[in-house]
Amino acid sequence: MTRSTCGHVLNAARAAVLSLALVLGLTGLGLAAAPEATALNGKGTAGACPTATGVTVVVDFQELGGGTVVRCAPGDQATGLAALKNAGFDIAGTQRWGEAFVCRIEGKPTAATEACVNTPPASAYWSYWHAPNGGTWGYSQSGASGRKPAQGSFEGWSFSLNKTSSTNPAPRVAPVRP
Repeated sequence: MTRSTCGHVLNAARAAVLSLALVLGLTGLGLAAAPEATALNGKGTAGACPTATGVTVVVDFQELGGGTVVRCAPGDQATGLAALKNAGFDIAGTQRWGEAFVCRIEGKPTAATEACVNTPPASAYWSYWHAPNGGTWGYSQSGASGRKPAQGSFEGWSFSLNKTSSTNPAPRVAPVRP
């Protein structure tokens, strides 16, 4: 093996190791999609929508644990609630108001901490956000069932625990398609 060939082999090996380290690092931060085919129930895809077709949905569990999950709801979405469901997230509304108030996403918070009978308390609830691609998160002034997201945009859900209306945390993933 010549010195030149050996150098190419070493460079290729270094590139493969760096690519794997990058993917593993981003997955640990919740920024790269881990395989979730069974979790999506035949809806949506893991990761951000690769093009402006569809709506990217970001769910940030914050203090509930579980990190941040990013999924794509393909195609046109009638409402923010439809985008959340079509991205493959399992949700539960309240007994009194149904899905007008999202009480649980992916089983969190648990039934032991929130019965989901009435509107969740102001001290512990899923805050709803939206943003254009490359923009900044904005706290939604309307409910998810009354808002139609534009294709290519981002919908965000972030659990707010013991925060005020001015300190609710936005999702910790920037609304930018890769």
